[in-house]
Amino acid sequence: MTPEPASPPDPVSATRLPPPRPVRGVVLVGLMGAGKTSVGRRLAAALATPFVDSDDEVERAARMTVPEIFATMGEPSFRDGERRVIARLLEGGPRIIATGGGAWMNDETRAAIRARGAVVVWLRAELDTLVERVSRRAGRPLLAQGNPREILAGLMEVRHPVYALADVVVDSHAGDRHETVVARIIDALAARGDVAGGAVAAAPVRDDAAGDAAADDHAADEHAADGAHETGKAGPSRPAPDTPDTPGGAAG
Repeated sequence: MTPEPASPPDPVSATRLPPPRPVRGVVLVGLMGAGKTSVGRRLAAALATPFVDSDDEVERAARMTVPEIFATMGEPSFRDGERRVIARLLEGGPRIIATGGGAWMNDETRAAIRARGAVVVWLRAELDTLVERVSRRAGRPLLAQGNPREILAGLMEVRHPVYALADVVVDSHAGDRHETVVARIIDALAARGDVAGGAVAAAPVRDDAAGDAAADDHAADEHAADGAHETGKAGPSRPAPDTPDTPGGAAG
C-alpha cells in the first residue's frame, strides 16, 4: 500500500512558535527622547520578557519622584540608590531595563551592570530628532532650563563617548516606528547570541498620522524624571533611598 504523502507544515502553527528569549539582562541607555521606555516596553513584549523602568523602581523605593530626590537628597545619593536598584533588578533573571539618561554615565553603575553580565544597548538618535521629541512633552525640567537644542547638544558631546561603551548601538531615526527599532535591537542581539530560540512575537502596530510613530510617545513614555538626569541638578547629599526589600538601605 502506497503511503500517504506527508502534509505540508501548517502555516498557522508555524507562527505559534514561542518567542525568542534573552539569555541575559538587556539594559537600555541613551538620552531623553531616544525611546528607552517606549521601545523597551515593546521589546519586552516581543521577547516575552519582563520590562522595568529603573526610575520607577527608585521612586517606588524612595516614595518620591526623581526630581524630588535630586532636590532633597542630592544627586550622589540618587546615583547610589539607582546603582543598587539596577543591580538588584539584574539579579532577578533576564529582563529589559530602561534607565535614566545619567545612569550609564556613573562609573559604579556601569561596573555593577558589567559584573552581572547584562548586555547594554545604546538607543542613539540625532539631535533634531531628540529636540522634536522632547518638545512634544510639556513639563520636562530640561525645557525649563534654557534652549533644549543647546542643552541636548552639550549633553551629546559629553555623554556620547560614554554611551559608546555600550555593547550594541541601535539608531532611532525620525519617522521610525517602534516596531522598526525593536526589530533592529532583536537582530543585533541575535547576531551576538544574546537571544535564543523561537520566533519574534509581533507587537501591535499603531497608526500615526504624523508619520513618526515614535515621536508622540517617545516623548510621552520616556519617564518625566529623565529631565533631572539630563540637567544634572543636584541638591544636598543625604543617604540613598531605601528599596522595598531592604529596610534602611538600598538593595543590591
